[in-house]
Amino acid sequence: MEIFLIKLLQFLLSISLLVLLHEGGHFFFSKLFGVRVEKFYLFFDPWFHIFEWKPRNSDTKYGIGWLPLGGYCKIAGMIDESFDTKQMASEPQPWEFRSKPAWQRLLIMIGGVLVNFLLALFIYSMIMFTWGESYYKVSDMTMGMKFNSAAKELGFQDHDILLGTDKGTFRDFTPDLYRGLADGTRADIIRDGKRMSIPLPGNLNLLDMIKSEPAFVRPFIPAKIEDVMKDSPAAKAGIAKGDVILALAGRQVDSWNEYNDVSGRLQDMLATATTTADSMKVRNTQVVVKRKNSIDTIAITLTPDLKMGVYQASLGSFYKITTDRYGFLESFPAGIRYGISVLKGYVGDMRYMFSADGAKSLGGFGAIGNMFPAEWDWYLFWKMTAFLSIILAFMNILPIPALDGGHVLFLLYEIITRRKPGEKFLVVAEYIGISLLLLLMVVANLNDILRALGIM
Repeated sequence: MEIFLIKLLQFLLSISLLVLLHEGGHFFFSKLFGVRVEKFYLFFDPWFHIFEWKPRNSDTKYGIGWLPLGGYCKIAGMIDESFDTKQMASEPQPWEFRSKPAWQRLLIMIGGVLVNFLLALFIYSMIMFTWGESYYKVSDMTMGMKFNSAAKELGFQDHDILLGTDKGTFRDFTPDLYRGLADGTRADIIRDGKRMSIPLPGNLNLLDMIKSEPAFVRPFIPAKIEDVMKDSPAAKAGIAKGDVILALAGRQVDSWNEYNDVSGRLQDMLATATTTADSMKVRNTQVVVKRKNSIDTIAITLTPDLKMGVYQASLGSFYKITTDRYGFLESFPAGIRYGISVLKGYVGDMRYMFSADGAKSLGGFGAIGNMFPAEWDWYLFWKMTAFLSIILAFMNILPIPALDGGHVLFLLYEIITRRKPGEKFLVVAEYIGISLLLLLMVVANLNDILRALGIM
């Protein structure tokens, strides 16, 4: 419960900040051009609200709704999700959105996206200034990578050190490395001390590479035990910190990657067990460990969820971490480069959303909330907030009615043709857009539920 609350608080704080600033972008340009804002809300308020306040001599009601699905900036004289057709039926007033020149209306509509994008770049810059940029260089991973069977069919071998592809050199192990392998036609590696290249098809499926079990490629991490949990099966069996696992349940293990694969097979066996005796047969197994002066075979009874009770060694146990530090002024170009790289990767991955696997990978509020750490960490909080800000900016600028991008599309049409779309057309488009967004939201959050139930 404590972990859930910490993640929930981080999610609510992050999304509140992003929504307020996004709607604040619309608010700023509206006020700049003399357009009345009738309502400025954090979260939606169908039927009732948590808080509402209208300053004296102000046209705007400020408040907090109870439904945390976004925010609301109701601009006078504009067709939006409020469907205020009564207002639109009256004569246009000079303070209304529809009475302003198209270029001013365009700036009002892109204000939220602009704020979110600039906010992400600013946060990334401040992250660079405050914490620097820490990563493990792929070229420093002298034990190379662990590849799955699909990768080995292409010519990769365990312990190959990845250098890059024809698309560019790899710096660290991030989704960009997978993207490079997916789109590249050549992979450059070091094998047994020699540099060589492996041909690639150039059209590998990124989702398949990441979601396959085991994944296409992972850093090779020897199965060295970092520590042992007190009173765990491992502690009771005499397994100690520093031991290296060589085999589990009769299967050889050369890395934590392999250990997790074997553990997954045991999970499958346990799922098919029909009696307590069958379950205990899976749980009662043997572990072969290497110690300073011996190799020992140890009998062990795993927990009901097949855990041994050990902490796995991480990359930091074997490879040095590289940290790039930036001064205040240096942090801005570094943060901008990083933010644009994140945006390019996200936009490039959007093509997978229209596939069956892509639709299944969609996540709703539960998936987003789970992306926050289980402990409050300001570095990870701000990094996640910047990432969500970029997503919010990109998704809102898509040319879909009911989103900012839909309004921008119709305004560009007006600027180019010098003809305004009809109000009836805009109302119908708004209904269609909202229906699409609601459908997408239902699918994404249904995926969260199915994943939580173990169905997907």
